[in-house]
Amino acid sequence: MGRGKFKGKPTGQRHFSTPEQMLAGTSTRPRTFKREEAEYEEEKKEEESEEESEDEDPDQKRKGTQGIIEIENPNLVKAKNLKARDADTGKTSELSRREREEIEKQRAHERYMRLQEQGKTEQARKDLERLSLIRQQREEAAKKREEEKAAKEQKKSETRK
Repeated sequence: MGRGKFKGKPTGQRHFSTPEQMLAGTSTRPRTFKREEAEYEEEKKEEESEEESEDEDPDQKRKGTQGIIEIENPNLVKAKNLKARDADTGKTSELSRREREEIEKQRAHERYMRLQEQGKTEQARKDLERLSLIRQQREEAAKKREEEKAAKEQKKSETRK
């Protein structure tokens, strides 16, 4: 049967060991996988320690043409590795303009909200006036309803007599 225009990639194929292969010891996965992984991690650590020691030695062998050509690039900034113990915690970094503006904006908003709660802003005054007007209208409507109800009851009592 034809597969059509597109064929599957070989990367999608997986090989699984059967239980018989595992018992026979012919499985593709080594039994000493954890041991090999531990050795691999130790090698990584050794390489990292070697790299650190290489960084400390300035007269080491350079890669490629770096040893041949001396470059005086004023724009080249060499990375400085700053240790945690060397960092000055007392020194505060300068904030960027955007960060400063964001902080100012937050403070202004908090100040406005505090004034809003106290009723000192123009918008708060308008809201309070509207609220008092609505309360007054509701009280009047409630009184009117009570009067109408009382009048209905009085009418009913007169018709019953």
